[in-house]
Amino acid sequence: MVTALEGIKVLDLSRLAPGPFASMLLADFGADVTLVEAVPGASAKLAGGPRNAESAQRTAAYNALGRGKKSIALNLKDEAARQVFYDMVRGADVVLEGFRPGVVKRLGVEYATLSQINPRVICCSLSGFGQTGPYSNLVGHDINYISVGGALGVTGWPGQPPAIPVNLVADFAGGGLMAAFAICVAILAREKTGRGQNVDIAMSDGVMALMTSAFSGFFNNGQPIRPGEYLLNGAAPFYGVYQCSDGRWFSLGSIEAHFFDALCGVLGLEQYRNRQYDQASWPEQKEAIARVMRTKTADGWMALMSQHDICAAPVLEMENVPLDPHNVARGMVVEIDSPVGKVKQVGVGPKLSETPGSVRGTAPLIGQHTDEILAALGYDSARIAALRESGAVG
Repeated sequence: MVTALEGIKVLDLSRLAPGPFASMLLADFGADVTLVEAVPGASAKLAGGPRNAESAQRTAAYNALGRGKKSIALNLKDEAARQVFYDMVRGADVVLEGFRPGVVKRLGVEYATLSQINPRVICCSLSGFGQTGPYSNLVGHDINYISVGGALGVTGWPGQPPAIPVNLVADFAGGGLMAAFAICVAILAREKTGRGQNVDIAMSDGVMALMTSAFSGFFNNGQPIRPGEYLLNGAAPFYGVYQCSDGRWFSLGSIEAHFFDALCGVLGLEQYRNRQYDQASWPEQKEAIARVMRTKTADGWMALMSQHDICAAPVLEMENVPLDPHNVARGMVVEIDSPVGKVKQVGVGPKLSETPGSVRGTAPLIGQHTDEILAALGYDSARIAALRESGAVG
């Protein structure tokens, strides 16, 4: 079966989650991704991984972000290792890195250098605040990027601290997903121009881009979104979560009038059918809905509401998400072979009819394919041994 990115060679220098997630997305759709990892022991900052073979194999087996990839260990501070990397770049399509601005230049693997070796190469830099701007050299994590990008400031409830989400918005959506999208766009552009280019992904930019619709409203009417005071972040009684008789939570999203009408009918709250946007009555409506929702279990409400064209779903606890029949039917839980036996991973999100993605294997151990990759570059066994002895590769 043909894969969408078959023949695209990606060299991934990134370490933290956003970069590996981007290259995982590319690998799932057929790209040949090689992790260019640090030689074990070469950097104190990267110490602390599994200390024995069994735990390392298990960690790799469940590391979905590394799936379907190969691994070579290079000490890029070593001139011989850099030459190996340059040889790899000659046949590469994409180089992805997630270092702080300036690091790749110090290592001699920035776009200006690599494009001289291969004018068709696409270099993608993925960082918190990007390569330019007053924050570019600041350190940070997801919580900081969603702060600057605007997402954290609209979450939570009035008078309370912002609600901190799991690191999905900046790291994975604003960072990794944006990077994978931009790389694919750059590959398409190369078909027109014949040249690669440099891609600058800032996670803070990505977060703000995800808030395009929210800011469109603000730019139009000048009304900022405040925590818990906007229709889509907790203010409206028909768009929120309610506790059920079993203590579980249930989500309602009946924004449109016909969905709200159906909701009122099922809940026995017909008196509110013509008062959906009567904001003065929203507190009263919330109390009424909460009172009725506590009369059934979450599964009981789902069984009932799913029969009446209502925007509703139970809030699945993490342990129940992989068991949900819809998620299973959609292939969002896959079981694959690994050196430690069969393991479960999250499946491929986008469903393409002609060139579908797939999980092609578990993550490699660090440097697992070093010899194989060097041999493919034309290095003989003596040269490979010398590189290992010097610590240039691992």
